[in-house]
Amino acid sequence: MSAPERIPPRGVTTTDKADAVLLARGELTVRGRITEASNAALYCTVAHEGREAACVYKPVAGERPLWDFPDGTLAQREVAAYEVSEATGWGLVPPTVLRDGPYGEGMCQLWIEVSPEAELLALLDAEEPGPGWKAIGLAEAGEGRTALLVHADDERLRRLAVLDAVINNADRKGGHLLPTTDGRLYGIDHGVTFHAEDKLRTLLWGWAGEPLTGEAVEVLKGLQSALETGGTLTATLAALITPAEIDATRARVGALLESGRHPEPGGDWPAIPWPPV
Repeated sequence: MSAPERIPPRGVTTTDKADAVLLARGELTVRGRITEASNAALYCTVAHEGREAACVYKPVAGERPLWDFPDGTLAQREVAAYEVSEATGWGLVPPTVLRDGPYGEGMCQLWIEVSPEAELLALLDAEEPGPGWKAIGLAEAGEGRTALLVHADDERLRRLAVLDAVINNADRKGGHLLPTTDGRLYGIDHGVTFHAEDKLRTLLWGWAGEPLTGEAVEVLKGLQSALETGGTLTATLAALITPAEIDATRARVGALLESGRHPEPGGDWPAIPWPPV
């Protein structure tokens, strides 16, 4: 398996902005239900001024109560994750808005078609990952066997690992990674994010303890500025998450900049989500 190609930074495109407008203003039509989702997730189309696109609509009314997250807030957290992603300029979360729909207020996110050829995770019969891969840990491979679970040493994944550390993502599974045929990578399912307590659970531990890239440091400095009291991002997040959660996000950005390194797993919370994929 060859090492994935590294890609340059990117900013928000005109297409991304147009998609967000379409999602927010378009007529939403439910086409079916995504049955594997843990909360109500509906496959829809949205149409506005001659444009139409597929999307996912997750109504607040369909959210399953969680012991550690306030009821009815997952949709807002999904939108907050998109807003932080946009503030980085990395475009790692599909366009996502909060809007009214057939089943009340909910999150509406652009549907992403995935490239079936992309390979971001693998199980290896080896003790160490080969070139182009980063070790996550040992995993059950069936029939009493274990194998080394690895993820690609891919700059897009590394950016996503930084974003997850900022938003305190408690559920970064392999199935939430969506590579596309045009070389982009998106992360989805950000309902359990922004908790004020450390809850980072992810498959992307391959860079744990390693120095942040220079690009990541510059992005974090930009987030730090945007998250100041009265900052643009702070004002946007204030409508989506609590003041304590904004303070905690600000603190996580500051801690990343102070350490200059990717975070390492802690001992008070499972480091890898289950199931991992």
